[in-house]
Amino acid sequence: MSLLRDALESGKFGVTAEMAPPKGYDFAEQMEAAALLQGKVHGVNVTDMQSASLKATGLGLCIKLKQAGVEPILQMTGRDRNRMALMGDALAAASFGIDTMLALTGDHPVVGDCRNAKPVYDLDSVGILKMLSMMEESGCDCGGNELSGGAPKFYKGACVTPVYEPVFLQLNKLRQKVEAGAMYIQTQGIFDLDVFKRFMEQVDSMGIKTHIMAGIIPLKSAGMAKYMNENVPGIAVPQAMIERLEAAAAEGKEKGVKGLPMQLGMEMAAEMIAKIKDEKLCDGVHIMAIGAEKNVPVILDKAGVAI
Repeated sequence: MSLLRDALESGKFGVTAEMAPPKGYDFAEQMEAAALLQGKVHGVNVTDMQSASLKATGLGLCIKLKQAGVEPILQMTGRDRNRMALMGDALAAASFGIDTMLALTGDHPVVGDCRNAKPVYDLDSVGILKMLSMMEESGCDCGGNELSGGAPKFYKGACVTPVYEPVFLQLNKLRQKVEAGAMYIQTQGIFDLDVFKRFMEQVDSMGIKTHIMAGIIPLKSAGMAKYMNENVPGIAVPQAMIERLEAAAAEGKEKGVKGLPMQLGMEMAAEMIAKIKDEKLCDGVHIMAIGAEKNVPVILDKAGVAI
């Protein structure tokens, strides 16, 4: 059974990380990071050509992680595959013991690095969840044909963006995802816990019952924070955090010490994780280190969180 499912359904604080496949076929860097994450997280969420940028397939890295003893979470987006291809990937994943997945609609190719690619969008995130739930219930494929050996069971997840206006649209989509079979939810990166608390209160008031994991993005610099505020929907880094990062950069320049903003970003991430856990704001955290996955164990140690 899924390690993440075991953790969340037994009341433990769930912890997952995120990792992108390489833009190539050498998985060495990812596997080095995976070795450090082993025993530190309940799963590693493998992105599926995030931001519509061409990478090796997520299924390939998931298989490598599984073989290395690290629990993978397979992202499945509707951008590049129709329902036949998505179900084929799900069946292939199950054959390798991969039983946790995350459904996404996927960014349009026009925002990526292969802009002549034609999008598919046969199914969105809700459609993917419905298809897999129906497969599990019926034992049949997307065409109604019986599957040999029966249907695999997945611990299915989806995403939500707490910082969104009007927020009721996100809440309504969240309800649809849960009704379609999502058993856990990962949020877009959050930086203001007061805003997150209000969102969680709204989820509760609507009677939406699911496991929610707060998205945590360790900031590397003030420039990164400003870029995300301007270019990434659903991201809102408070000005106070940006000023702290700018001050750390100025201190580093004055003292001739490199990396102070990144260290501060890790500390701020650890502070949020510890507060989320201590105050029981939600069921866990999903850490998106964006190329710095080796820092995740350090952040968890600083936060005093162990699985």
